[in-house]
Amino acid sequence: MDKVIFFIALSLPVIFFSEKSLFEPHSHGFTRFFSWECIIVLFAVNYEKWFTDPLSVKQLISWILLIISAWFVIEAAVRLHRARKPGVVRVDEKLFRFEKTTELVTTGIFKYIRHPMYSSLLCLTWGIWFKQPLWYTVPVALLSSWLLWVTARRDENECLSYFGEKYSEYMRGTKRLIPFIM
Repeated sequence: MDKVIFFIALSLPVIFFSEKSLFEPHSHGFTRFFSWECIIVLFAVNYEKWFTDPLSVKQLISWILLIISAWFVIEAAVRLHRARKPGVVRVDEKLFRFEKTTELVTTGIFKYIRHPMYSSLLCLTWGIWFKQPLWYTVPVALLSSWLLWVTARRDENECLSYFGEKYSEYMRGTKRLIPFIM
């Protein structure tokens, strides 16, 4: 019962912040919401094992993935903030403020992957799963991963609509989620 209450408590802010996206089933925010819910399920199942057996292989893999996750999100946030142009506004109510970029960011981590924030969530998913790798939570982690892939594809379509050929060219020189691989 504690895990259900924990899940609900963590889901409420995600629902609040995703409210606009929940009514836009074809937006990237819609699938991102459900990926977050999968991540919360994994966390609710595994939070009691967060620091159990800290030097085990599964814990070391978990911490490496969680550190990479944090690095991706910090690096992306810094690059997006630096690219912000004062006085230039992108109007789109479905997007969060940090998503309303008016300039295509192609430096730092964006030089290698188009979606470091979603890559961060992918690492977060598997980092949390490795805290207590259970066979019955594998489908949840796989579903989260697939939803993040769909989210990235939808986001790319939105970026193609906004940035046009410039984004298409950028896509040809970068990977979607994992540097040098995918």
